[in-house]
Amino acid sequence: MKTNIFKNFLVAALIVITGVFTSCNYLSIDKYIENDLKLDSIFVQRRTLEAFMWGISSYLPNDEGAILQHSYTPGPIATDEAFVLWPTDQFPGMAYVLGEVTANSPGVFANVWYSCYMAIRQSNIVLERMEECEDCIRADFDRVRGYTKFMRAYAYYLLLMNYGPVILLGDEVVANNEQLEFYDRPRDLYDKCVDYICDQFEEAAVDLPYRQENQVMDFGRPTKGAALALVARLRLQHASDLYNGGTSAKSYFGSWTRKTDDAHYIQQTYDPKRWAVAAAACKKVIDLTDQRGKLYRLHTIPLAPTFTLYWDEDKQTGGLPTTGDAAKDPNYLLPWNDDGTGGAGGICPYQSYLYMFSGDTEMTGISEFIWAQRSDAMQNVTKHSFPFTNNGWNGMGVTQKIIDAYEMKDGTSITNSDLYLQNDPAKFTTKRTEPFLDYRLNLGVSNMYVDREPRFYASIGFCEAFWANRSTTNVANRNLTVQYYVDSSDGLVGASDPNNYPITGYVIKKWVSNNDAWNNGEGAIRTQKPFPMIRYAEILLAYAEALNQLGTQSFTIDGKTYSRDTEEIKWAFNQVRYRAGVPGLNDAEVEDAGIVMSKIKRECMIEFLYENRRYFDVRRWGDYEASESVPIMGMNTSGGKGVYYQKMIVPSSRVTLRVVDRKMIFLPIPQVEMRRLPSFDQNPGW
Repeated sequence: MKTNIFKNFLVAALIVITGVFTSCNYLSIDKYIENDLKLDSIFVQRRTLEAFMWGISSYLPNDEGAILQHSYTPGPIATDEAFVLWPTDQFPGMAYVLGEVTANSPGVFANVWYSCYMAIRQSNIVLERMEECEDCIRADFDRVRGYTKFMRAYAYYLLLMNYGPVILLGDEVVANNEQLEFYDRPRDLYDKCVDYICDQFEEAAVDLPYRQENQVMDFGRPTKGAALALVARLRLQHASDLYNGGTSAKSYFGSWTRKTDDAHYIQQTYDPKRWAVAAAACKKVIDLTDQRGKLYRLHTIPLAPTFTLYWDEDKQTGGLPTTGDAAKDPNYLLPWNDDGTGGAGGICPYQSYLYMFSGDTEMTGISEFIWAQRSDAMQNVTKHSFPFTNNGWNGMGVTQKIIDAYEMKDGTSITNSDLYLQNDPAKFTTKRTEPFLDYRLNLGVSNMYVDREPRFYASIGFCEAFWANRSTTNVANRNLTVQYYVDSSDGLVGASDPNNYPITGYVIKKWVSNNDAWNNGEGAIRTQKPFPMIRYAEILLAYAEALNQLGTQSFTIDGKTYSRDTEEIKWAFNQVRYRAGVPGLNDAEVEDAGIVMSKIKRECMIEFLYENRRYFDVRRWGDYEASESVPIMGMNTSGGKGVYYQKMIVPSSRVTLRVVDRKMIFLPIPQVEMRRLPSFDQNPGW
């Protein structure tokens, strides 16, 4: 039986308790059902109180890793990082960008609107009546209050991120026997929603633990850090151009006002202090410690003593690069240090990044995960990337824009790198190399995929890439070199279905372990996969962004002054880069806020690929239309090896049918809800 992100015990007993308490969202008041006698019996004992409290989580996403198929949010497939050919009823992110989602036909996304208000109502019942429990001590009440406030705040967070400003109910348990006029309330303004949700997360953090006592059994339950990290994420978004009186705020929301008082839903004047508030929120997470020490650090794997990165047998050389941008960063070659004061030396960047997602590092011990869960959805979706020759579906595509965003190993872009030009992209490797332990490049690989940064190899399956598939007992399905040429077994002609091939020429491999396999032979297994809802790398990059955007101004928050401190920016940003095996910002670059911001955007694009961040990032930055208007590009997958490596617009009608419309900043409120409340405004454009 699947458990969700908040609990790790069987839900059978919970179903008995909560089954009679079905309720609907705030607007669907006709469906509210409340049995006071049953509620009275629930709040008598701690056991039933906690079961009812955990029942709140049944209304929240059951598996946050379900961001691709049957998802609760448009996710990666609704961005320029992903592209698939499969049916839109299975991949709603594609339905969204093809214009199939409307207010009258919101599809699966309507579930978020409905279920989150159910979670909010049940939370309010718990908070109102919890102290009736006769066998609870103060620690029990604190624990229940902390988790309940977190889940209520998270329900509002999901609504805000997907739908924009909502109706805030506070602690009110909305009566279910009033006339319709009683429920006719306007939406609250965006600023008020952000402040309320952040306040609720911060109140929850007071009662939440620093760590779960049983990190195995309770993995996935929120902690103090999870609550504060979500505050940091919201505060950064609140400071960004779209929500803080920037050019995009005026362009997108300048005429969007509340019908009841003509107030702007989104602030139209710039407030620079919000960047300091965001920086302070990030710093609070960065500084979190308990009696065991610092809570969060980036995940790293030490370099095997007998292995040398990028070893060249002919030249008898290897190690971290010393050319290009690497030569401009004096700290790059220093040994790695968990406190961010070292460089990239002594760790394997490929394994350090990949093993967070592939299941090769036990997920409960990954200190980078501020909040994560076991994800059956992410484990199962690896089949959509696996080659057809290993019983996969072979089509979870990554776009050429992403491929070209990956730098060379010395930190330079492919357009400026001597490495890229020396390799001659028109030619192919003539020998097998092993740039990282447990990863190889075979002969015959296009030179455009040689000497790329480690995250490229950890994340991308490309033509002629090596797939180990070690868990299979079928020897013929191990150690495959996968080709996507039109006449190859994993290309268009060999596809079991015309949708089952990577039309861009690339698949996402980020969650694939070398031990995984999908063939039907006995013994084929997959490692269990985690999905991080938020991790420490995001907090570091958010901190760097917030400080960078302060410009010449400084503000004091909670007794600490925040300004554009270039050393702090380098400290936060460069940690993420060094863990990835590439050089960081140098002294000249960090002086230019524009350069720093462009590097942060690229870093977020690569570091959080397929983690459901880009959908929200391009919107908050005001880059949505410019980013999504670029045609989806890939390799020439309808050609043989001689022409395959020509970049071209993907030959699918879906490319030309993709809708880029500013109304798609937010999902539409289901029209059935709009008809109930005269004072409630629809999202602009819908």
